[in-house]
Amino acid sequence: MTALRGEVAKAVVGQDAVVTGLVIALLCRGHVLLEGVPGVAKTLLVRTLAQTLSLDFKRVQFTPDLMPGDVTGSLVYDNRTAEFEFREGPVFTNLLLADEINRTPPKTQASLLESMEERQVSVEGMPRQLPDPFMVCATQNPIEYEGTYPLPEAQLDRFLLKLTVPVPGRDEEIAVLQRHASGFDPRDLSGVNAVAGATELAAGREAVRRIHVDPKVAGYVVDLCRATRQSPSLQLGVSPRGATALLATARAWAWLSGRDYVTPDDAKALARPTLRHRVQLRPEAELEGATADGVLAGVLATVPAPR
Repeated sequence: MTALRGEVAKAVVGQDAVVTGLVIALLCRGHVLLEGVPGVAKTLLVRTLAQTLSLDFKRVQFTPDLMPGDVTGSLVYDNRTAEFEFREGPVFTNLLLADEINRTPPKTQASLLESMEERQVSVEGMPRQLPDPFMVCATQNPIEYEGTYPLPEAQLDRFLLKLTVPVPGRDEEIAVLQRHASGFDPRDLSGVNAVAGATELAAGREAVRRIHVDPKVAGYVVDLCRATRQSPSLQLGVSPRGATALLATARAWAWLSGRDYVTPDDAKALARPTLRHRVQLRPEAELEGATADGVLAGVLATVPAPR
């Protein structure tokens, strides 16, 4: 993990927490929603991660006129053979960057559902398997909603993590400017070296599966999720899928921390990124200034952790 962060840091200043979140998602075979204002290196971060892990990378700019076949692929008539052949879309890769996913209509957004859940694409009733590993990293702008199509709850629930990409601090921003002044080109990642590959990722996933989960810790995860369903500020709490997601990310965090067991603190550390997009605030709570992270902080403070 240290080597990976070092390579990513050659192209992206700071953002260690986001890098860790992306690695956790890869270890859990999950997908990530990246939210941040334009210009905070979301695209560059995902491209650099793909380079450090020797993964195929493709980017799709989601626009209002994008069609499902532009993402998944489609049948094309071949004049030479007088038959239809399947032409793969950009989803056939290891790391797919769905840039500004909320700018495309629900029909095209939904084209990713099968890919994210089943890791396959079905065209004319024929399923076609996607490469392994496969991860969708979708980005969205949190401040501009004109001309956008918010993701439905069912699709949000399929993202393992929602990571917020913050604006860098003053010192980090100065470092960014100094790099650009010295000739850094964000389109050229030839200086970033691969430190791992699909084999190491598969081994890491297997190790995460062996992380021990005490029944008390599993009960704590369930209690956290059930508490969100009873919160007066929320009209939609965390589903059972959210509980399994929190347990999975806590196990990956425990493994990255060098332990072979999960602690309640692991669940606390991953609660906000794993659950913030799975809850829905009541309109009156929003008017009062409540946020998903604030409600989750209250839940974490009130649900007793096992000793």
